[in-house]
Amino acid sequence: MYHDQNAFTPARLGIRIVYRANETNHCPGCGRSHWLIGRMSAECAFCGTALPLERGPTIGTGLFRNRGKTDAFAPLAA
Repeated sequence: MYHDQNAFTPARLGIRIVYRANETNHCPGCGRSHWLIGRMSAECAFCGTALPLERGPTIGTGLFRNRGKTDAFAPLAA
């Protein structure tokens, strides 16, 4: 099978498709704009294409942030 080297490939150009909140997002798979929004991704309600959220939560220790309070929790009595 012959692959056209001049074909449009978003990954080669550094394009990252993400779901942007408060904007009209069209599905790259089917072109519709009805989404099921989760905590980390949005899924097209028609074809099931999943996109990461633009400002999704971080993974690991950065998931929960202390909002400036240094003694937010009492020390454990262990």
